[in-house]
Amino acid sequence: MRVVCLDLEGVLVPEIWIAFAESTGIEELRMTTRDISDYDELMSKRLKILKENSFTIDHIQSVISTLEPFPGAKNLLAWIRERFQLVILSDTFYEFSAPLMAQLDFPTILCHTLNINEEGFINNYELRQQNAKRKAVEGFQAMNFKVLAAGDSHNDIGMLSAADYGFFINAPDVIKNQYPGFQSVDGFDELRENIIRVDSEIGAAE
Repeated sequence: MRVVCLDLEGVLVPEIWIAFAESTGIEELRMTTRDISDYDELMSKRLKILKENSFTIDHIQSVISTLEPFPGAKNLLAWIRERFQLVILSDTFYEFSAPLMAQLDFPTILCHTLNINEEGFINNYELRQQNAKRKAVEGFQAMNFKVLAAGDSHNDIGMLSAADYGFFINAPDVIKNQYPGFQSVDGFDELRENIIRVDSEIGAAE
């Protein structure tokens, strides 16, 4: 049995923090894991900006409510679920992802949680675990699943490295050049073709 693990933001849906940056006009909020590889550093910067500007979870969720999955994302997930197990591995938060998951027919997502006070201000965040994407892949493999994974950023490297087959999808050149060992695909059709190819290779080897 195969498990396909996909990143969420930048792969299936727009980057939430970039959308919020565009809504607020605060350029620093455009930074993502493509720009800063240290997730704690990145989130500390984000939370500091939220506090300085008195932004609440409602402000962010109102922007998220305007977002839609990339064209073809829903069809890709439906195609995968017909043939394999599917899990979204993301460094977003359940408080952010819920409306987007509804638009994608509620695939399983493993991500993190926010610490929000009674006034709606985000005090902190709680990681599901350190190196969560990599450990999820290793957990599936411990159950004798073959794992195919695709992502687009620094925080996907652990997942892609641990997977039996890992791909970049729509990754920027700076990421692809920094990690040349991973095959890079552009678009959902090319990803689908490579999933079919890899599945055939696994089957032939079994």
